[in-house]
Amino acid sequence: MALLSLPLDELRRRTSLKWRFYSEDVLPMWVAEMDTAMLPAAQEVVIDACRRGDTGYPFGTAYAEAFAEMASVRWQLELSPRSQIRRAGDVMNSIAAILEATTNAGDAVVINPPIYPPFRQVVSGYGREIVEVPLTAAGRLDLDGLAEAFAGPAAPRAYLLCSPHNPTGTIHTAAELTAVMELANAHSIQVISDEIHSRLVDPGEDYVPILSVPGGERAVVATSAGKAWNLAGFKAGLIIAGTQAREVLDALPPMAQQSSGHLANLAHTAALRYGQEWVDQLMVEVMDNKKLLASELAAKLPQVRYQPTPGTYLAWVDCSGLDLPDPVRHFREVGRVAFSPGSTFAGSHQQWARINLACAPEVVSEAVDRMAASVNDLE
Repeated sequence: MALLSLPLDELRRRTSLKWRFYSEDVLPMWVAEMDTAMLPAAQEVVIDACRRGDTGYPFGTAYAEAFAEMASVRWQLELSPRSQIRRAGDVMNSIAAILEATTNAGDAVVINPPIYPPFRQVVSGYGREIVEVPLTAAGRLDLDGLAEAFAGPAAPRAYLLCSPHNPTGTIHTAAELTAVMELANAHSIQVISDEIHSRLVDPGEDYVPILSVPGGERAVVATSAGKAWNLAGFKAGLIIAGTQAREVLDALPPMAQQSSGHLANLAHTAALRYGQEWVDQLMVEVMDNKKLLASELAAKLPQVRYQPTPGTYLAWVDCSGLDLPDPVRHFREVGRVAFSPGSTFAGSHQQWARINLACAPEVVSEAVDRMAASVNDLE
């Protein structure tokens, strides 16, 4: 049975953000929640703990050990669970903690728009200054732009990398990441890599962890099993330091490692240990949905441009051909389908939409039908 096959009437009984923010007549394809049942192994370990009354404080390194085992098998990346990995809260709280440990108020931090909106929030919210180096028109890292920014008058102290990139789904190559680390290390800039989408990669595609490339031993990673196994309701994450960045772990704010819960750690550990084939199957279905979205748009709404990319279950879609002032608002108010507006990822992307494809194929088709009908109503 397909993982992404839950009927809408069942999904609408959920009370999470995705299913309660908009009215029931709106098809929600915005926030990054997946339309899957909970991984059985993760569900069982949580229920078992609840039955035992095992609902206290987290202990031990099982989550770190499970991640290290996965990294070794999947990416041939060898990590020490005890000396390189620390338990933490969700990824953005982890990034905030790393910024606190490696930068000071007023320091500049580089980001690559269009980018996940909390990147801006965590930088400015903690009194740091944002330096933008946009992705290229092809959606790749602008290495020349990074070199200029790193050496520029703002003198940035940190660089927030999103790998794979959200919202574009770009997977950075080993050559790109090696160049990033060479530039950053030359200017004593701390690379902080958000790798929460690292297991959400199309079949046959190679994902490269920043810690695996030359120079990557100076990087620090924030990650979690929450995204790949749809466990956002169980907040837990990991901060992972390269072999030459372990001092960052010692400099983390005192409460940085106290923000995850025992049940969350149990669920994430179970996902990493017993859910690898599950997420492999998930990405087969997501890849099919990417192809379906591309074909449906080409057939029914060719003014909208979409080129599938191999990372994440998110589609980054150019709606500028429709000549609408605010296409995402139009689709929501007229078509009754909700996407994430491109303007929240970059001011220059008002005409873009991020679409969540972790859903049944029928939902993808229905979304395009609603989009097309809403545009036809204008003619």
